[in-house]
Amino acid sequence: MAWYALYTNPRQEKKVAAKLQQIGFEVYCPLIIQVRQWSDRKKKVEVPLLPSYVFVKVEPKERDKVFQVSGVVRYLYWLGKPALIRDEEIALMQNWLQGTVASFEVNSIQPGDNYEIPSGPFGGKKGIVEKISNTQITIVLEQLGVKITLHK
Repeated sequence: MAWYALYTNPRQEKKVAAKLQQIGFEVYCPLIIQVRQWSDRKKKVEVPLLPSYVFVKVEPKERDKVFQVSGVVRYLYWLGKPALIRDEEIALMQNWLQGTVASFEVNSIQPGDNYEIPSGPFGGKKGIVEKISNTQITIVLEQLGVKITLHK
């Protein structure tokens, strides 16, 4: 069995993951806690690390069964084939989200430069720097088809 990345409808990640688990699939939806500000209060909410993506472990011949779940749009493709996610990458993401925090330091990096992420769930992955601010750096990981933001 292999891990695949599923693209979901917006804000349906947790629902899709729960439904896929109910029908017997091994699913991973990486979640982080963020503080959100409303006009009258602040609240901690659990949000997906990768918006609109859920990882599912499935046999290649059973890949079509995930479309029984409403909210599943399509598989993420890379070079014309469904993108395979290695077990080590899923494990690394799970370990990182359990408390190991990645940090980074920006030394004369400009938007458009290639950047290798030093640690964390995406450690060793190379991407293109899209935006830099005092507190964060946004990197496009073309290999995974995602854009991530690293916070200082």
